[in-house]
Amino acid sequence: MSAIALAPATAIRPTTAGWFTQSGQVLRRWLISSLRQAWGPVMSLIQPVIWIVLFGQVFSSLGALPVFEGSTATGGYIGYLVPGILMMTVLYSGAWAGTGFIDDITSGVMDQYLTSPISRTAIITGQLVQQLIVNLVQSLVVLGIGWLAGARYPGGFGGMLMALGVATLLATIFCCASSAVALIARNQIALISLSQLIVLPATFLSTTMMPAALLPEWVQSVSRWNPMTWAVELGRGGLNGAYPEAGWWQAGGLALLAALAFTWAVRSIRAYQRSI
Repeated sequence: MSAIALAPATAIRPTTAGWFTQSGQVLRRWLISSLRQAWGPVMSLIQPVIWIVLFGQVFSSLGALPVFEGSTATGGYIGYLVPGILMMTVLYSGAWAGTGFIDDITSGVMDQYLTSPISRTAIITGQLVQQLIVNLVQSLVVLGIGWLAGARYPGGFGGMLMALGVATLLATIFCCASSAVALIARNQIALISLSQLIVLPATFLSTTMMPAALLPEWVQSVSRWNPMTWAVELGRGGLNGAYPEAGWWQAGGLALLAALAFTWAVRSIRAYQRSI
């Protein structure tokens, strides 16, 4: 009998989806969750409405101060306030982004993620993009509410895009930082407490509601290095059509912080995986 040569067996490797497909699936999952619980993003818009309408009316007389000279074209103090409220909205929403990961940890979904052949950066990116989409919708609504309240945007469509782009950078920083803290603390109360400890000083130690000239000297010094001030000034410059002189390094600083925050979030999910 002649020997039959058998071909060597080759290992069959399972097919793995590409990074963009993985991120897209994670994004799809979070978008479906947002649509099913749309009351959260909707309710988060009530606060900026109160800020714009209430603060805009109570402090409308500030528009007569010399520091606001030339603000007639933007709608007076309302026009000054709206860019700050825009950044406040994405700041507060971003600070809560990590709660979704804590829910995943509690329900066991995170463990399923980590035992599947999915990139860790895709897990972070998919959730981040969902948050940025929600923040973009909220930002457009805030600009619309501001317009109805009397604010005007001489910077035109390009200026609005600039403001939305800066808001996206700010949202990226706080969404990623919140996700990193959530993966480290793994506790809802700890995340909320730390978020409040950061977002309130970040808001009031900036030019969100008042020009630097009206702030105490020590607050001016702090606000100069506050990323919230960078975002507000850039957004205000875009909407008004008059960008700040230090705009280039403010934008660069926000981009650098966004990259660092994303890296922190990715490292945090890998550290979480090693700890379980």
